[in-house]
Amino acid sequence: MLHSRIRATFMALGLLTLVSGAVSAQSTGAKFAYIDSRVVLDKAPGRAAAESTFQKEYDAAQVKIKKMQDTLEAMASAYQKAAPTLTAVTRELREKEIREKQQSFENSARLLEAQMQQRQGELVQPMMNQIREVLDALRKEDGYSFIFDIGTNASVIVAADSTLNITDKVVGRLKPLPVTAKDEPKATGAKAQPAGVVPKKP
Repeated sequence: MLHSRIRATFMALGLLTLVSGAVSAQSTGAKFAYIDSRVVLDKAPGRAAAESTFQKEYDAAQVKIKKMQDTLEAMASAYQKAAPTLTAVTRELREKEIREKQQSFENSARLLEAQMQQRQGELVQPMMNQIREVLDALRKEDGYSFIFDIGTNASVIVAADSTLNITDKVVGRLKPLPVTAKDEPKATGAKAQPAGVVPKKP
């Protein structure tokens, strides 16, 4: 889901770094603040629209894959029924045709998966850029040395002064971002690059 991708991008970009106790101990006079990235993500303007857009495009890609799969299965089923009446040469030709169709289907499915993975990044990146800009602006304006994130699994903070929580400040500065729907991904017989993550089934 797009929401989990956003959280993963948060950590991958290192936007909200949890500084170790050793570093903070050495930073005499440093000023700290913290946010809860879960709240930021839930309240970020445009997140729901981005997720909705992605889901629609993902569903359309799945429909294409299903049609290709149905075509392949129908071809294989028709061959199995007719096989006993076919000559050896004809069977070989039909089997070759089915293998080629299967290879084309697999290439097209991988290509669609890669396109959807890329699309996820396109929808996530503008939101992440804006959050990073807001965090950096607040850090400079208020003179924070570090901004912690208590919303990640890596967080080891067990108690904190609520006056240091700037989550609402961050959310308040986020602005809605336009989300433009793309044309449905096209499935072709072109050579596909392997997708790093296979889309989940609806």
